[in-house]
Amino acid sequence: MTKKTTKPKAKKVKPKHFSFSQTSLDRMKGVDQRLIDIAHKALSISAVDFGIPQYGGIRTGKEQGWLYSEGKTKLDGLVKRSKHQDGLALDVFAYVNGKASWKEEHLTAVADAFKESAKAMDIKIEWGGDWQNFVDMPHFEIVDKDIGGDPSSIVLAGIPLKRG
Repeated sequence: MTKKTTKPKAKKVKPKHFSFSQTSLDRMKGVDQRLIDIAHKALSISAVDFGIPQYGGIRTGKEQGWLYSEGKTKLDGLVKRSKHQDGLALDVFAYVNGKASWKEEHLTAVADAFKESAKAMDIKIEWGGDWQNFVDMPHFEIVDKDIGGDPSSIVLAGIPLKRG
């Protein structure tokens, strides 16, 4: 008589749930609530942990101008306003093995979670990693009607100016 053997059941591995640090939460203050909600949902489903860097949330004109002078943005904060200045944008960094990471593979994984979360919430966003003229992989922004996200579009006092 042969004894029937059964394989031991594999333990279900609980997915790792990440949470924002208090610093990241503070850096999101003043950002559009829709984008904050997307970020929280994205963090709950992301395969890669992430946080919000300094100047990753809302920015003053002076902060935007400084980032422009450092070559970190194409928008000077005066003639070309950033959506960060209106709380409609959020930058992230991946957090891997206890360190900040700006690697494409990590930021792409974060972007996948952002896109999935925004779609589930029926909110249109753009990821700077999809832009053609200025690839900005850490950047996510709300896309409101008639306002594009690519920094090649000029926005003055919150009103998009059409190019000829």
